[in-house]
Amino acid sequence: MTEAEDVENQKVKQEESKEADTTKPKYEFIEDLPGVGPATAQKLRELGYHTVESLAMATSRELEPVGVSEKKAFQIIEAARSSIGISFIRADELFKMRKNVLRLSTGSKALNTILDGGIETQTITEFYGEYGSGKSQICHQLCVNVQLPPERGGLNGAALYVDSENTFRLERIVQMSKFLGLDPETVVKNIIYAEAYTSDHQMFLLENADEIIKANNIKLIIVDSLTAHFRSEYLGREMLASRQQKLNKHMHKLIALARAFNAAAVVTNQVMAKPDQFFGDAIHPIGGNIVGHTSHTRIYLRRASHGPIRIARLVSSPYLPEGEEILKVTENGIEDVSEEEKATKSRGR
Repeated sequence: MTEAEDVENQKVKQEESKEADTTKPKYEFIEDLPGVGPATAQKLRELGYHTVESLAMATSRELEPVGVSEKKAFQIIEAARSSIGISFIRADELFKMRKNVLRLSTGSKALNTILDGGIETQTITEFYGEYGSGKSQICHQLCVNVQLPPERGGLNGAALYVDSENTFRLERIVQMSKFLGLDPETVVKNIIYAEAYTSDHQMFLLENADEIIKANNIKLIIVDSLTAHFRSEYLGREMLASRQQKLNKHMHKLIALARAFNAAAVVTNQVMAKPDQFFGDAIHPIGGNIVGHTSHTRIYLRRASHGPIRIARLVSSPYLPEGEEILKVTENGIEDVSEEEKATKSRGR
């Protein structure tokens, strides 16, 4: 095929796509969906479904409390899905759609390298490690970076921060903003913050976040930390199944929001020690297989022997190889380690 023919085919596909967009119904509000009247819409909002995008990611079982039949619930969901184009596609079409996936810079070129450019949208990225390893510091940095233009590694969007450990500090946001040449007052206005007091409250916040995400152009959703409340409230082996079911539901809601709004989802996780493990690293993240399977990318953070240096290891990813890099946490935020500091660190080992 000649280059001219290829260009012509691209034009034809674009025209077909435009025609398909005009014939495909586009629903802006949930009341616009067939079969959704004012009373049903109110009940859906009470359940946490404020937008068509969030309904498209729902299941018919989740709509049972609304009081509609399973058949009608399925029809509502199908209409919402048809509006945002969820269907079977060829792998080559999926490849083109993957180009819509964006990447958010972490502030460290080294960490960006092992992440193939940064934090990926439409997926969950998990940072886990002991206290003081830099998990919340990275979250603060991402809240600032997401507001940068794409050419500087940002997404030109706002951040939603769900804080379960009272670790969010505006002072750090101001320091990081000034270092990047941003106006701190503007930056803090683009961070939507909520403190979660219990695990149920934490789940409630995410379940009712879709309207806020859409209205504020949220491109980064942070849950810091994912497991703190679940760990303290569900004690003992007899409560393990209940805890895991709730965690599973919570994380699936998070990934549904990230996919619906093309946002990056970042969670931090606590760790536990296994004293009976004699070989390898005895530190393991909380949440078991539920969190492990749902987090697409997992990064283990740990402190170096001294100083501000942190070691980040990519433990799991659907397509990236395992890798390890070093970075540092300074007053300016997350930064790369200079060659001189690397040499000093090597001599100190």
